[in-house]
Amino acid sequence: MALPPVLSNLPLPIIGSPLFIISNPKLVIEQCKAGVVGSMPALNARPASQLEDWLAEITETLAAHDRAHPEAKAAPFAINQIVHKSNDRLEHDMAVCAKYKVPIVITSLGARTDVNEAVHAWGGVVLHDIINNTFARKAIEKGADGLIAVAAGAGGHAGVKSPFALIQEIRDWFDGPVALSGAIANGGAVLAAQAMGADFAYIGSAFIATEEARATPEYKQAIVDGGSDDIVYSNLFTGVHGNYLRRSIVNAGLDPDNLPVSDPSKMSFGDGAKKAWKDIWGSGQGIGAVREVLPARELVARLKREYEAARARLLLA
Repeated sequence: MALPPVLSNLPLPIIGSPLFIISNPKLVIEQCKAGVVGSMPALNARPASQLEDWLAEITETLAAHDRAHPEAKAAPFAINQIVHKSNDRLEHDMAVCAKYKVPIVITSLGARTDVNEAVHAWGGVVLHDIINNTFARKAIEKGADGLIAVAAGAGGHAGVKSPFALIQEIRDWFDGPVALSGAIANGGAVLAAQAMGADFAYIGSAFIATEEARATPEYKQAIVDGGSDDIVYSNLFTGVHGNYLRRSIVNAGLDPDNLPVSDPSKMSFGDGAKKAWKDIWGSGQGIGAVREVLPARELVARLKREYEAARARLLLA
């Protein structure tokens, strides 16, 4: 199956994942200018009225870039919508996305036919993130155009499936767009995701350690200093299992090796969750590849060099 036009011909097969609290228009714009899909959660705009300002900034800045650089137009951008019932802003945020005809909407925590139909009505594409094959089938049945396979090792809310198993099972029945998430932080891993059967790599944690990211200097440095041994998997903080930096858990006065289990029915994405993510830092297992804080364009340039080098090695093998 051919990719939808909005996702075709990207300079690099990478989608920057929406980082709760951290992603902002500045980061999204720089990601898109560098040739990868930039994204951010709608809920990062606080108050809700700020979302319109942000979408205006992104669309106007990228349009100006394309007029000035017709030979190297920006990649499209995406907005993440939490479609779980706890998100009381969904109707408002979807209306703003409709006004600006957001090209890609990433949906999380529940697949909804009405949301998919709304996005399709303005000509957008829906990618739904999933952690297993069962959820993948439900997402496509309810009208999603593509999938984001969140495998073991991904930052923030993540599954436990091996990427090999997850992509293999999805590709057995689905030939539409698939992005793979889970410890991808260098260009070789991007190529490996494609070799497994994914169309795109979905990269988040590496973009935390960029100059444009809205993370504290301490958080960025923890990404630079950390490796896979520094990641803790827990559902304590939002009710949904996710991966977090050990250092932030210790700094919060908790024992990362003895965390209690949370009640999943009480998951929250309001101000309580915002405080949790502010104090407890999400991160994936791939951060060993992150060695310095860079402008986003330089990170993308590194990923491109590594990707091309990995392809060259395969051709020479």
